[in-house]
Amino acid sequence: MLQPAIHACAQASEEAPAAPGQGISEISDDELSTMRGRYTVGDNTVAWFGVSMISTWQTATGQILESTMKVAMDFSQGNNTPKVTFTPTVNITRADAPDPTPAATAVASVAPAPTAPQTSSVAQTSGEPQRSVDASGLQNVSGLVQSVQVAGDANAATNNTQLTVREGTAPQTPAVSAPAGTTSVTDGAATASASYANGTAGVLLLIAGQGEVQQWIRNGSVGQSIQLTGDAQQISNRLQLDLVRQSVSNNLPLNQNVAQAITLARGIGPGTGQ
Repeated sequence: MLQPAIHACAQASEEAPAAPGQGISEISDDELSTMRGRYTVGDNTVAWFGVSMISTWQTATGQILESTMKVAMDFSQGNNTPKVTFTPTVNITRADAPDPTPAATAVASVAPAPTAPQTSSVAQTSGEPQRSVDASGLQNVSGLVQSVQVAGDANAATNNTQLTVREGTAPQTPAVSAPAGTTSVTDGAATASASYANGTAGVLLLIAGQGEVQQWIRNGSVGQSIQLTGDAQQISNRLQLDLVRQSVSNNLPLNQNVAQAITLARGIGPGTGQ
């Protein structure tokens, strides 16, 4: 007597429509908090970080000041302490001088570097129109800073910053690094210097009574500053930041793990290969 009843229940079960799906719904913060770090791939770490600063100043009389500094931080050794190299170049060319060889022109001196490039007010010398600029407040600004202050006529001043991020291997760094400190050259009222110490790097061009030009990178701040009180000056600041990330390994196990993680996170089916 039980067979007809069992047969009827089985037939009803086969004819009943499937329950509708829940669709896609947003995952709550509580649920996300239990998945923290679960599917993170750790092969995108920084392998190399480089900074190039070039500051050039041509005066109204044709004198040229140039300060160049390159800092490379190589993280490819596999630890959190990078190999740091510092390469400074400073040069001052007089208007009436022949084309110089940088190595013969720059007379380098090593001295303790300041903790950060200093910014002070610049004013004209006595007997000339009183002009002044003041960028001391830049010391309190974090992040990316670009400043141009001009109290003169017929000047040309540019600040240019470029950031390049790519994946690959770390470029070759110099085998020998210059010692930490300040490399500088002076000609009359003009000074060109490049410094690196205590994690702070910068370049400085200074002409007494005419102004000063700076670039720097330090903890929490990257900046370019131009201050002018003279006329017919041409100044260029160029800052290049290069970041190389370690390439993700192109192997099958890693690809399978990433694909499986994406599949599980979406909740749309089993892992790869199914």
